[in-house]
Amino acid sequence: MIKVTIRYGESSERFFQRFKRLCAKEGVFKEIKRRRYYEKPSDRQRRKSKEAKRAALKEAKRAAKALRSRRTSRPSRPRR
Repeated sequence: MIKVTIRYGESSERFFQRFKRLCAKEGVFKEIKRRRYYEKPSDRQRRKSKEAKRAALKEAKRAAKALRSRRTSRPSRPRR
């Protein structure tokens, strides 16, 4: 559950923007759109497996990028 308190001197527009940002970060909007219609169990399983593949690919790319940056950040030894 998202709780947002109005700060002293904060405008209602700024408060609403903070609320919307928190909702987006928590995935509330995505969940609402997903639950708008009934999703068959087979479709749900297919969607979750796609999401898992996408997350694994993203993590692999992140790890490869970190490995590349570690290789380039080390000072190279002079060659003989």
